[in-house]
Amino acid sequence: MQHLAFIALGSNLDDPQAQVKRGFAALASLPDTTLLAQSSLYRSAPVGYANQPDFINAVAKIATELSPQALLQALLAIEHQYGRERSFQNAPRTLDLDVLLYDDLILHEVGLTIPHPHMHLRAFVLRPLLELQADCVIPAVGLAEKALQGCLEQSLERI
Repeated sequence: MQHLAFIALGSNLDDPQAQVKRGFAALASLPDTTLLAQSSLYRSAPVGYANQPDFINAVAKIATELSPQALLQALLAIEHQYGRERSFQNAPRTLDLDVLLYDDLILHEVGLTIPHPHMHLRAFVLRPLLELQADCVIPAVGLAEKALQGCLEQSLERI
């Protein structure tokens, strides 16, 4: 059975634009998964740990037969393949992949929360998401467009 999912991509190390583009290609090559659309690339300031380079962010829309847990494991494998190291929270990274939405599922498990718990607070997630799904509703939050209105002070540049 096909499920609709949205994946956030981010990078701020080792040619971030190229890393995000490689991330799109890696998503397209996942088993039982089709890359349906990819957003524009956006430049954003780091969140949490500020003493690092700006990020390049984007969102992918996929159709997948993978379960949420299998999708997460596949994303972690891609991150590892591209040299992701988790030295501390909000550390610089070569490639970061996060499950934002998976159908209209609400899930809270160790290591996996859907919808992504902070997505409604981040312009660098919401703006590319809305580029792909203008009427997007975040389960238990509401319209993504309305959530973006609360993030207007965040610096974000479309590349």
